[in-house]
Amino acid sequence: MPMPTPSRSVSPLWRASLLTGAVVALAACGESAKLPSEAGFGPTPQLPPPNKTAIPTVKIAPAIGWAEGQRPVPADGMSVTAFADKLDHPRWVYVLPNGDVLVAESNAPPKPDDGKGIRGWIMKKVMKRAGAGTPSANRITLLRDTNGDGVADQRSVFLKDLNSPFGMVLVGNDFYVAATDAVLRFPYQPGQNQITAAPQKVVDLPGGPLNHHWTKNIIASRDGSKLYVTVGSNSNVAEHGMDKEAGRAAIWEVDPKTGKHRIYASGLRNPNGMAWEPVTGMLWTAVNERDEIGSDLVPDYITSVRDGGFYGWPYSYYGQHVDERVKPPAPELVSRAIAPDYAVGAHTAALGLVAAGGNSLPARFQEGMFVGQHGSWNRRPLAGYKVIFVPFSRGRPNGAPFDVLTGFLDEDGKARGRPVGVAIDKRGGLLVADDVGNIVWRVSGAK
Repeated sequence: MPMPTPSRSVSPLWRASLLTGAVVALAACGESAKLPSEAGFGPTPQLPPPNKTAIPTVKIAPAIGWAEGQRPVPADGMSVTAFADKLDHPRWVYVLPNGDVLVAESNAPPKPDDGKGIRGWIMKKVMKRAGAGTPSANRITLLRDTNGDGVADQRSVFLKDLNSPFGMVLVGNDFYVAATDAVLRFPYQPGQNQITAAPQKVVDLPGGPLNHHWTKNIIASRDGSKLYVTVGSNSNVAEHGMDKEAGRAAIWEVDPKTGKHRIYASGLRNPNGMAWEPVTGMLWTAVNERDEIGSDLVPDYITSVRDGGFYGWPYSYYGQHVDERVKPPAPELVSRAIAPDYAVGAHTAALGLVAAGGNSLPARFQEGMFVGQHGSWNRRPLAGYKVIFVPFSRGRPNGAPFDVLTGFLDEDGKARGRPVGVAIDKRGGLLVADDVGNIVWRVSGAK
């Protein structure tokens, strides 16, 4: 379906009308999934041949937010409450040792190059329609539940004037923030409501005017001697050239004392959530795979991360399935590409990841990983828009996933909310950041 190309002679109002119509038309275009959504889950997902179309499949869940009294639907045996509402695009949550909850209120930094041309204009409209078009609040807010009722009754601005902050981690009295272009360190004392000290830059991260995948997450090693930082790719499949991908599509290992760093693992298109698996001690991550080769490809995944491992991007997906779009090819790299451990559905946008340890939910949720799935835009029908649990046994995934929190889409396919970061709070509840509903939800055992 060709998009209308407005003439230079037409008025700006008419041109805007035509382009707005193009967004609506684009949202109606594209192929549909041939496989059930379950086919894209598990250690051996079904991978049909690529279906590359002239126009990418675009199906958007328009963001509408939650009406008064509405809330997501928890799994049997659990309940959900709003831990905190009226936030500004909450993306990530982190729990301090004293039980305070930090939430990064953040959105993409300005990317002027993304808005160039008709395609760029349309993609900006698409993001706005999906609830991601607002300026970034650029702050971290502290939420405190002083009476233990599962609802934050105190809040304060913990840090402000950051550059699209995302990941957070505390090591001793050093608080680290992964902003979109740097890892920053701040002094922290237990119980403080606000940090006013100037940051120390630990290391620069790839940013710049394009900065396609802007979110950067951070986790510390068990002994605190190393930091691990996710850096997503600068494109879908390196269409801007591999020179624009230096240091990207990777997890970095950083020495917090010196800022020296190395690539710990590569070929990970857009890694986000990270967690330590308690039985094996392995680092795990949630990864968003590539777009625009069909609604059934490619499944997003969670996987253990090997030191020095290469996971295929951009040359291959799910191990050694070659992506013919990438030129020139790199067969020597493809030959050593590692297949991920567990697929979590095509285009589900798996972002949040937390190990189950310490939760107070029913017994079936005691060993495994919780995954926050932000939801698809490049799949018909929609997929994701929920929180799932992947059960483990002896440190490995074991069986089909369980739905933990659903109901983020209404019956018309509109998004009341979109889950992102997940964390276990001090009392064993599961916290879920909802960046469309502007709420942090708390899931607990049913009372």
